[in-house]
Amino acid sequence: MTGNPFSLSGKHVLVTGAGTGIGRGIALEAARQGADVVLHYASSAPGAQSAVEEIHAMGRRAAALPGDLTQVTECRRIVDSAAEFLGGLDGVVNNAGITNVVNFLDVTEEHYNFIYDLNIRGQFFLTQQAVRHILQRGDELKRQRDGQPWAGGTIINISSVHGLVGYPGHSVYAGTKGAINAFSRQLAIELCPLHIRVNVIAPGTIEVPNYFTLYPGYNREAGNRLVPWGRVGLPEDVGHLAVYLLSDASEFMTGQVLYFDGGLTAKMALDS
Repeated sequence: MTGNPFSLSGKHVLVTGAGTGIGRGIALEAARQGADVVLHYASSAPGAQSAVEEIHAMGRRAAALPGDLTQVTECRRIVDSAAEFLGGLDGVVNNAGITNVVNFLDVTEEHYNFIYDLNIRGQFFLTQQAVRHILQRGDELKRQRDGQPWAGGTIINISSVHGLVGYPGHSVYAGTKGAINAFSRQLAIELCPLHIRVNVIAPGTIEVPNYFTLYPGYNREAGNRLVPWGRVGLPEDVGHLAVYLLSDASEFMTGQVLYFDGGLTAKMALDS
């Protein structure tokens, strides 16, 4: 490991679900720290394209790729296209996912299948394809550096506090997030011999644009009151943690689920 281990200079990163919210915040922060970035999006083309323009203004390379990650063929295409554009992959942030609050007795088979197909199945197969490219990138870097140790590749899976604690209407969503946590710990062990680390960021209350449409009457002050730390989280906050996990500074960290929630999961569910 040479130079500043916290820098992402020279890194090639794919972020899924990056047209809005947390994914967009991560992509922008990765670019600020020196990475070239491909932003995947499903339906948020304007947000993805504007982020690409911001990244170009930073002097970094970026591209936006649409795709339906409920389809395995699309997962593979997005990864292959990102690797081709960037010239390889050093890290992937699996952020794409959907929250849909439904009472347990009202959950349909179609609703269940869609949430699981995107939130965990898509993440699984996209990661599988990405690992192949990360290994190729590692071989290339070792050749370029004349045998110097490779700090390794990085997979970051985005989960949620709902994978740990319960809340009404989240039976399907929480199940996918618990699956992400377990899958990631298992994958971290499988990939240790390949020198690819796998970690999970499990955000709490992070203010994203759909808060203002999904929750009538939501405002910043209301969000602040939900969090023990005293303020709602923002996408750029998650971006700071993701950048650390993408950097060589996190080379010794793998298999961890990091609850990023301003103290939310540490608080007893008792009225004070």
